[in-house]
Amino acid sequence: MNIESIVFENNTLRIINQKELPQTFKYITLSTLSNVIDAIKSLKVRGAPAIGILAAYGMYKHAEFLYSKNQLNINNLTQAADALKSSRPTAVNLGWAVDKMMKAFLKYSGSPIDDVLLSKLKETAVNIHLNDKNTCASIGKFGAQLIKDRSNILTHCNAGILATGGRGTALSVIYEAKKQGKNIHVYVDETRPVGQGARLTYWELTKNNIPATLIADNMAASLMQLNKIDSVIVGADRIAKNGDTANKIGTYSLAVLAYYHQIPFYVAAPLSTFDFSIESGGEIPIEFRNKEEILAFWNIDNKNDYNVYNPAFDVTPNHLISGIITEKGIIKNPVELNLKQFYTN
Repeated sequence: MNIESIVFENNTLRIINQKELPQTFKYITLSTLSNVIDAIKSLKVRGAPAIGILAAYGMYKHAEFLYSKNQLNINNLTQAADALKSSRPTAVNLGWAVDKMMKAFLKYSGSPIDDVLLSKLKETAVNIHLNDKNTCASIGKFGAQLIKDRSNILTHCNAGILATGGRGTALSVIYEAKKQGKNIHVYVDETRPVGQGARLTYWELTKNNIPATLIADNMAASLMQLNKIDSVIVGADRIAKNGDTANKIGTYSLAVLAYYHQIPFYVAAPLSTFDFSIESGGEIPIEFRNKEEILAFWNIDNKNDYNVYNPAFDVTPNHLISGIITEKGIIKNPVELNLKQFYTN
């Protein structure tokens, strides 16, 4: 199935409304900055790369609006940038993409503010999108080297087409392995409390003819105990300088289980997911979401005043990670040392 999570055509920005999947598959149009911020906050779009791409387009569309009102200036665009960055704090791609848009504005705003500036902002956003598509393809090719024929792969959350501008990060590895003729099967965690695995990953894989089995999050250990998992592949929302990785809540427990059962645990992410300003995972900001996300699943009325703990992400220490699959190759431990060699080469 040929789908794209974000479509920008004829100067119109559209996304798949992922909140309505898998029951309803439809695109919605985002025409304002507030539309974009709401889409990010409400999880109509999610996945670190996709959020970054959407934020870039949101910056361009807002600049276009400000220009039409003769209000396009550094202060107004900075306010928009700050609002986007605060919409979801954990994924580093969001801030990275917004910063690239601000740099483009500063570079081209020295000349008269006219269509040239807007065209450069549009070009920057489109390039972020296209580069991510190419990055996903490269991640898939490097990661597929790690997948043997007749493999059972476990994945968590959604790190596929719906989460990126291309074929995904973790799922790109799976799509490429299938393309190479390998016989693979994927176990898909539900990924509570929002169910990105159950609602999105299973839907996406089966639409692309990948054999898959849905499991509840607490079933992974029993499958590993029965030797039914050959590898675990997940995405990432932010990676610290030392390789500690933030990803959807529940990732850390899978890494611990995989380590105990001596199963390879891989993270697939673009190099832009590294945050070199953060030394270790303890410095990664973790987003906490409203308790209704958990209570609604069980139809519990909030008037019962439940006390709920609902972090959206957890951090996996680098020593539990077998390798980080990037668009330029696979980074093994120690990540910080090998990353330096990686860039040197």
